[in-house]
Amino acid sequence: MRALFNRRTPGLGVRRVARPGAACLGAAAALLAGCGQKDSAKGAPGMPPGGMPVQVQVVKNETIADTTEYLSVLKSRHSANINPQVEGQITRIFVKSGDRVKAGQPLLEIDPLKQKATVSSQEAARAAQEANAQLAKVSFERAQRLSEAGVISKADFDAAQSNYQAAVAQLKSLDEQVNTQKVELHYYSVSAPMDGIVGDIPVRMGDRVAVTTLLTTVDEPGALEAYIYVPVERSRSLKVGLPARLLNTAGDLLANTKITFVSPQVDPDTQTVLAKAAIANSQAKLRISQQVRVQVTWGQREGATIPFLNVTRINGQFFAFVTENSGKGTVARQKLIRIGDNVGNNVEVLEGIKLGDHLIVSGTQFLQDGAPVAEQVVTSLNNQDASKESSTATH
Repeated sequence: MRALFNRRTPGLGVRRVARPGAACLGAAAALLAGCGQKDSAKGAPGMPPGGMPVQVQVVKNETIADTTEYLSVLKSRHSANINPQVEGQITRIFVKSGDRVKAGQPLLEIDPLKQKATVSSQEAARAAQEANAQLAKVSFERAQRLSEAGVISKADFDAAQSNYQAAVAQLKSLDEQVNTQKVELHYYSVSAPMDGIVGDIPVRMGDRVAVTTLLTTVDEPGALEAYIYVPVERSRSLKVGLPARLLNTAGDLLANTKITFVSPQVDPDTQTVLAKAAIANSQAKLRISQQVRVQVTWGQREGATIPFLNVTRINGQFFAFVTENSGKGTVARQKLIRIGDNVGNNVEVLEGIKLGDHLIVSGTQFLQDGAPVAEQVVTSLNNQDASKESSTATH
């Protein structure tokens, strides 16, 4: 169809000229669209006829450790809290925190003057009683000779003998009292109970302390124990010999050990059962009262796993690409999955992907659901490919 319009030519008047109309333009656009669809069907320039080549791995079973992680506190198997056994005022402190001490080495001194005076008084009383006992002995020996000669009566002899025995008994009593006071005086000098390292010293010279006052601690370097508090619901599976792994806050392995003790009682306040795991700590890398993560392994199971780097997280949900035969060829399918525990660099898949599925492990950043692909089966994903994939994964 043509559209007619008037055009004036000098000297010739008005003539009618035809030009293309809307119908012709529409036909041309339809023709171009058809050509575009034809080119699109052939694929993008450089794209193989079968689709974009991707590497795939066959999803297989893997042994998965059934583990639970707990927060644990390390305690020394040879650690002592130093408390005074007497009350008094601190007059001297012989060590400082961090010093290495030997067994019996003095740590602090509590004012002993009053106790020394008590010991002196007891020793004086003992000396007086010793003199009395000596006099009673002389009187008894004299009475014994006079009794044998028939000079004194039996009653006088018995009285002399009784006085001597009472004096000896009183002397022994005073001996024990003196010894007791000397032992008490020994407590005014606080000594290290074993070889070790002095901990914090919260008291100062001049402080008055009681038997409940913590003076310091002495810890013997070396073996430690991890105190693990397991909820009572899981305590039925708790037993001596279960493997345990100590981890730091970054998840790095600190030590491999085993459960060495399980308490027969439940803590009534926390409803937990105490378990202990011995740690050699030969290089002294771990410290007393340090908090660590402990993974207790209850057993093993079989499950499907995929590389964690091939898992994409979108809006709190996890997805992975697998290949699928659509009837017209192989296409990529984005699957919604539910993941479980981490297994090294892999993650357990609980739902969404099953054994035998072909997991796409390369080029996932360029894929869309339903895109045609060409499989290249690989046995494992190398580190270089994994690093490339991790840079494009959304977490």
